[in-house]
Formats: sequence, structure tokens, C-alpha cells
Amino acid sequence: MKARDIMTADPEFVTPDQPLSRAAEIMRDCDVGMVPVVTDSVSRTLVGLITDRDIAIRHVAGAHQDNCTVGAHMTRDRIATVRETDETSDVLNSMKQWEVRRIPVTNDRGSLVGVVAQADIAMHREISREAVADVVKTISEPAHPQR
Repeated sequence: MKARDIMTADPEFVTPDQPLSRAAEIMRDCDVGMVPVVTDSVSRTLVGLITDRDIAIRHVAGAHQDNCTVGAHMTRDRIATVRETDETSDVLNSMKQWEVRRIPVTNDRGSLVGVVAQADIAMHREISREAVADVVKTISEPAHPQR
């Protein structure tokens, strides 16, 4: 089984120049916590992610103005991705390695084609309960920041 078999295809996305409020609207309307950021709607080249946590920590807690763009607060570096042709086991391993609940899926050109979320793997009948539990356990490990 491949990533394309378990992913949510053609997810909503934003571009870096769009208002941060647009990303928040997508999160609200689609009931998601992450929106992929692409260069443009034609190439759909993935350049980052914007999460509900990014908005809370970087925008709200930073007391930024309402006119901020996605690009001002998105995560750009070290974005975990998988290819649509990757085996499901590789997708699960990437999610565990990167400790992410959602992972963008790209094609051979680097264009966004889907997203695999923790819910996608939990609901898929061909993925063992043990594998799902292992992923959830690994990505849910609490961080221990030094205070």
C-alpha cells in the first residue's frame, strides 16, 4: 500500500502572501490543524506549513497585527514530506521520526498532492492497530523543556 492510498487528496492550501486569517478560515472550515503553503496554485510546490500552533505561538502570543501574512509565521525549515509512491510503512516511520501528526504528500515534481494525518492512519483498515498505536505513542511523547 502506498501513501496515495491513505492520504487525503487535494488538500486546501495557502500561499505565503495570503493573509494569516485565510489559513485560519481553512482550519476552521475543514476542521484541520495544518495547512500546506505552496508557491502558487498552478505548480503547488510545497514551501512550508502553517499550523494552529504557529498562529497561536508566533502570531497571537507575539501580539502581531491582524494584517500579517502566512509567510510571516509559517514553518519553512525542515519540513517532513513523503512521496505519493512511498510505502505506507515509510509514511508511518517518517511521522514517528519527525514526530508529526500530519505529513504532506508530494509527487515527483515536489508538488503538493495530499496530506496524511494521524486520523487517516487510524481509520485505515489495512494498517494494524499496533502500528497506529506505535505512531500515536511516538508522536505524542511530551517535550521536556528546560525551565
